[in-house]
Amino acid sequence: MSRPDLSFLFQNWTPDEPEPEQPLAGDDPLTPRAPKRPRDPMDDLVNELRNYQFELETQNKVLRFSQASAESASERFEALFASVPLALMVIDEHDMVVQANSMAHRSFQPTERDPHLISLMPFVSDADAERVRRAFLTARTQGRADTSEVVFNIGENARMTGDLHIACIETQQGSLLPLRQYLCAVIDQGPLIAERQTLQQRNEQLHASERRLEAVINSALDAIICVDQHQRITVFNPTAAALFQCATSDALGSPLQRFLPEAARALELNQLATQAILGEMTARTAAGRELAVEVSVSFERHSEGETTTVFARDLTGRKKAEERRSELEAQLRESHKMQAMGTLAGGIAHDFNNILSAILGNVELAKGDALAQDPQSPILESLREIEKAGRRARDLVRQILTFSRNEPLQRGAVRMAEVMHDTERLLRVTLPPTIDLQVQAPAHLPPVLADVTQIEQALLNLCTNAVHAIGDARGSVLMQANLVQLDQRQCERLGLPAGAYVALDVRDSGPGMDAATLSRIFEPFFTTKPVGQGTGLGLPVVHGVMRSHGGGIDVHSRPGEGACFTLYFPVASEAEQARTLPAPAPAAPVLASPPASARQHHVMYVDDDQALVFLVKRLLGRRGYQVSGFTDPHEATAALQADPQRYDLLVTDYNMPGYSGVDLLHAARAIRADLPVALASGYVTTEIEQAALAAGARALIHKPNDVDELCATVDRLLHDAP
Repeated sequence: MSRPDLSFLFQNWTPDEPEPEQPLAGDDPLTPRAPKRPRDPMDDLVNELRNYQFELETQNKVLRFSQASAESASERFEALFASVPLALMVIDEHDMVVQANSMAHRSFQPTERDPHLISLMPFVSDADAERVRRAFLTARTQGRADTSEVVFNIGENARMTGDLHIACIETQQGSLLPLRQYLCAVIDQGPLIAERQTLQQRNEQLHASERRLEAVINSALDAIICVDQHQRITVFNPTAAALFQCATSDALGSPLQRFLPEAARALELNQLATQAILGEMTARTAAGRELAVEVSVSFERHSEGETTTVFARDLTGRKKAEERRSELEAQLRESHKMQAMGTLAGGIAHDFNNILSAILGNVELAKGDALAQDPQSPILESLREIEKAGRRARDLVRQILTFSRNEPLQRGAVRMAEVMHDTERLLRVTLPPTIDLQVQAPAHLPPVLADVTQIEQALLNLCTNAVHAIGDARGSVLMQANLVQLDQRQCERLGLPAGAYVALDVRDSGPGMDAATLSRIFEPFFTTKPVGQGTGLGLPVVHGVMRSHGGGIDVHSRPGEGACFTLYFPVASEAEQARTLPAPAPAAPVLASPPASARQHHVMYVDDDQALVFLVKRLLGRRGYQVSGFTDPHEATAALQADPQRYDLLVTDYNMPGYSGVDLLHAARAIRADLPVALASGYVTTEIEQAALAAGARALIHKPNDVDELCATVDRLLHDAP
């Protein structure tokens, strides 16, 4: 209800205080005036009303100004509420959204299909609902509350993580209870959380990388040492601790020069960019022992200065391996040399055997003729000397063949003590009185699988060399056998498989040998004896014997300390001991007069050497055999093809120009399958023997043979033929 307009009352208004009277013109101020007229009460009322109206107008102006200010503030608040880049909501005490800005609607209702923003709590995840309720209670009592990383469910599958800030607003309502409302601000922390997770992942990756780097450094096979710009050690991995024999705690802070003085000097003199290989250097352990290492360095510059990483690789094992490799290469070259000499010896033996066979055979025939004419003829003595020299030459060829052959021998279980004592008896006969021969052969040694004759030959060669080395001086020779178990290094050095071996030592007190002599002792024809006193085949023969027996030979000697040769024979297994090996057929006694049936047998003999063909025809002819000799295998094949039943035995040489004895054997069996065939050669390898036996050969004859042995073999094959 508006007040009545009383402005008319103030049209003739005068102030309460009377204006001072102005003296009229012409009046004397000293003249007394007339007394004032008394004031009217009506005038006072009018004045009072006028003052009241003025106050009301002033208050109205103030109210209008306040209203305008309030309206302006409200407009600014609405503009700020609507445009602030935060989700703002005003919520009453019943969780009803009274007001929300556009950002809140976009955040909680991205699409029209999503639920409307009517209440806040339905959007809060179950895991955070209790925290949000407690935050509202805190804001009601304390005026405000904050809750971080609240998860809001937006739509069906979307999630939003944000910080919830709550401020409680109370509005007075006169005599009624104040109206409480909550101003809520939701700050989306999704980008910050994603960035924080990315940083956490990067930190975890960095920590994992550091752990991997630490694991690599700690498990590296090389010594890794990191030093600062003052060359003080900051990293010392376990390999470095083992290499330099120094604990890591003791090494940290030490100067690099303590362990790698050459590398430290190189780093001081050269300013290298990133990395460098310093090569082989000499390092020192904590105890001062020197060792060879290969060093490389890597540089890294950073804000805190420089870090130099030194990599040191121990070369001790490599140097040992190189020495071992050089030793094996020397053994390989020696083996190749021995193999080449063996091949050469086998080739030479073929022709030499033919010559020896002709010599010994003709000597035998000449002896028979001389005995028939005069048993006391002086020619017999010359023939015996020729025969003796021929047999020595035959033994020499057999040694060459023993050296060169690779085929397995006819071996059996042999007790080393018996062989050693038999060899001792042979040596005692020719041993000088100044030589003391000692034999230590335990009887309990297990047997070895070996050829007795070849073991005796090897022992005789070694003992003879020992006696010759001592010479005319007084000395001793010791033969000793022991059961040993070789370690891995010995097996690798000798080229033997692991297992038990009987080690046979031949030790002398002679002058010994230097390294140059030791490197050549197994070379064929190498000898330190004067010309005419040695063939240079003794030790190569021993080497060949041990190789054919699957064993090894080792030598230790120094000038002035004598020499020791050790032969390693594999111990025979129980199965090998129990196995019965076929023994070679004994030679038939010399037939003074062949049996009557012998005159009915016809022998075909084929050899490319005319002298041998002539010799065999005479030898077998004197014993009653009919012999047809051929120097051309093709002619022999043609003769056999012409009359297969004429011949009872075929004896052929293995090595013939352009035609092998096995080829002739195949041709003969194709013509007549039941014809006995024997192969003769001075160089019979395992491959040759297997091929001959597989082709159907009945016997293998090693040239040169004694006349009686050859005749006995022929007689055995003829009489054993079906």
